[in-house]
Amino acid sequence: MISFIKGKKLEIDPTKIIIDVNDIGYELKISLRTYSEIKEHSVVNLFTHLQVKEDSHTLFGFYDKSERKTFLSLLSISGVGPSTAIMILSSLSSSELNSAIISSDVLKIKSVKGIGLKTAERIILELKDKISKNLNQKNSNNFLVERDNTIKNEALSALSSLGISKNVVNNHIDRVLDNNNNNISLEDLIREVLKRS
Repeated sequence: MISFIKGKKLEIDPTKIIIDVNDIGYELKISLRTYSEIKEHSVVNLFTHLQVKEDSHTLFGFYDKSERKTFLSLLSISGVGPSTAIMILSSLSSSELNSAIISSDVLKIKSVKGIGLKTAERIILELKDKISKNLNQKNSNNFLVERDNTIKNEALSALSSLGISKNVVNNHIDRVLDNNNNNISLEDLIREVLKRS
């Protein structure tokens, strides 16, 4: 089991990072939260989970142990795979998800792209007791991200990496940018588009 990876950041986008560890490049799938925390760093330390399948080995990276713990909890739910878990963590922070689970806010969880009513209910039912025990642990977040000229292209790239057609989200991105006078972070832009798609 690989518990964490520390090394030089070679490439990063909102869905993945490549880290150089002693001249070996490791590709890790990441959430938007992790992306916002590490994108300015040249050396990163990510907690990991290795997903092993017959035809692939996929590494997932997390900025802190809390996010990894939430990810693993989501994987324990029937019908929630790693891609769906990353999608949930990209739309809701660990603390937002935990709050939604504790308060049985089905609509908030259902607002995540690809999550239906039954899956949202199952997440609440199966994780509520677990989350209640860890209620005292809080995540400090809300990282402000500077907007740059390529925000639309980065958002399109990230959303297509999540399996969403560029044609579907192109208009949504334009509308969100117009409504916010182009003053919006990449993470918030992607979250808004995910809600509308």
